[in-house]
Amino acid sequence: MLAAVRSAALVGIDAYDVTVEVDAAQGLPQWTIVGLAASAVKESRERVGAALVNSGFKVPPRRITVNLAPADIRKEGTAFDLPIAIGILVATGQLDASSIARRMFVGELGLDGVLRTMRGALSIARHALRAGVATLVLPAPNVAEAARVSALDLSAPHALSDLVRELHEGSLTRARDDSNSSAPTADTTDFGDVIGQQGAKRALEVAAAGGHNVLLVGPPGAGKTMLARRMPTILPALSEEEALEVIAIHSVAGVLARSSVSEGARPFRAPHHSISSAGLIGGGSLPRPGEVSLAHHGVLFLDEMLEFPRHVLDGLRQPMEDAKVVIARAAQAVTYPARFTLIGASNPCPCGKAADPSGTCTCSAADVERYNARISGPLADRIDMHVTVGAVALRDLSRGNNGDSSASIRSRVERARAAQRKRYARKHGISCNAYAVGRWLDAETPVHAGARTLLQTAAERLGLSARGYHRVLKVARTIADLEDLSEIAPAHIAEALRYRPRSDPGAIPVGAEAPVSD
Repeated sequence: MLAAVRSAALVGIDAYDVTVEVDAAQGLPQWTIVGLAASAVKESRERVGAALVNSGFKVPPRRITVNLAPADIRKEGTAFDLPIAIGILVATGQLDASSIARRMFVGELGLDGVLRTMRGALSIARHALRAGVATLVLPAPNVAEAARVSALDLSAPHALSDLVRELHEGSLTRARDDSNSSAPTADTTDFGDVIGQQGAKRALEVAAAGGHNVLLVGPPGAGKTMLARRMPTILPALSEEEALEVIAIHSVAGVLARSSVSEGARPFRAPHHSISSAGLIGGGSLPRPGEVSLAHHGVLFLDEMLEFPRHVLDGLRQPMEDAKVVIARAAQAVTYPARFTLIGASNPCPCGKAADPSGTCTCSAADVERYNARISGPLADRIDMHVTVGAVALRDLSRGNNGDSSASIRSRVERARAAQRKRYARKHGISCNAYAVGRWLDAETPVHAGARTLLQTAAERLGLSARGYHRVLKVARTIADLEDLSEIAPAHIAEALRYRPRSDPGAIPVGAEAPVSD
């Protein structure tokens, strides 16, 4: 007898239909799983067999063939355990085929038949809704995630025996999400905690308002990490669409349970400098999202940025420009979104005391040059804002802080972002100034004549690259948005120029022939 059970699998953060076909024929007892199944899928025959027996069902001594269609796409993960078990019960006559019509089954089985959590539940739920599935059957731990697709009926039985009993009865118990995952958690950090560092706070406010990348340079203990960890507290709240994208990525990566994104918080990722290129960008023999994708719509913080291997840092260049990562393999290419705000923190020299008035730097000029060269010119050119963070005097630490709180800064950031959403309403995929096309911004937004003259003069004297020229314009546009002004003034250009590195890498005189820059 032949059975066909509807299921789904993942490619990147998207899901696609998989039909689990099971044939229980006469012959020598054996199990065969075909359809480009990975090792974890092939091992399901041991889990499913034990789960069926321990749940009180019979596994007749037959030749069982399981096909995962389409057979030309590699299948990974353990979510096929449940549909394989259901298919065997239908193929051996222990379950009626009509009971599984218009239903999709996903989930891992324990040896006792209990349904265990799986990866990518949100992506599968979104696909099931589009595909016209009436009910998605999945493990209970994944209900909170899948329930964000509110129009889809979910069923989350505790064990295989419970599911089969309900299928025999003709109705499935509808799962309810009893969690409070939609309520964002309260911020435990605040910019009001930071004493001094008004210049760095201002720079991070500009960065948050326009989505700009920042490099904080200062001696140890100056507060670079403290500032960076407060960046998410001044970013606008995630929209519903953004939240679904972020949760889908973390679910596919298998880290949703350990992160706070399911509670509405923007991602904040801070990998160690020993991370590999695949860990940061994504990849591996079985492609997984990297830290740049896990930071999608959030912050990627690289503490001690110059300690990262140079080839690992250079892998950031394309994601910073394209806001996505494409991992190409011989069989297929997988795309993960990666629209993040990069915050790097580094010391000014190997000993860290070059800018510390209380210490004496022991580094030679050659040592400092080699140390700073760990960030390549093209990567430094993609960082919009280079900010010097000085040490705070010890006598100031005991004084009260009169700086703005995160809430007051966030209100200004949200107002600036609202202006940018209106400006780019007709440009798909652009929501902030950092991702706008530089030439379009130069031509379509009002720039005061004095501001344009100042920018052109500074570009020639500083040797700005074509990309650097447009990045200064983007930062100036953000500063004007914070002041709720439609026209970029000379003061906005002057402030934006302060954030460029003194020696702009990859310089091409602005008036000369230059490649098209975004």
